[in-house]
Amino acid sequence: MLVEYFPVLLFLIVVTGIGIVLLILGNLFGPKKITAEKLAPYECGFEAFEDSRTKFDVRYYLIAIIFIIFDLEIAFVVPWAVVFDKLGAFGLAEMGMFVGLLVLGFVYVWKKGALEWE
Repeated sequence: MLVEYFPVLLFLIVVTGIGIVLLILGNLFGPKKITAEKLAPYECGFEAFEDSRTKFDVRYYLIAIIFIIFDLEIAFVVPWAVVFDKLGAFGLAEMGMFVGLLVLGFVYVWKKGALEWE
């Protein structure tokens, strides 16, 4: 039974070998001019103007979490749309409840001011 997995093992060995060889060749033949610009931290193309350890406002994280939640809900809508004709009225009612709860949550977040950005 282990003989059937030999091609997978061979593939992993070859890929690991290629990766190691490429890293070694890059280190041997790559440019090595170390300058102050290359050692400086990259901050979106301009010089850093504050300390990198400053705390972000909590609202930034709230907006990010809310975006992820509402974005992931679309993952439930796509499969439903694919099999919509097979689900019939029951599927339409279920998706109506789902979208209704989603809209209700969005209205709640909106009324609480989580989407406000000052």
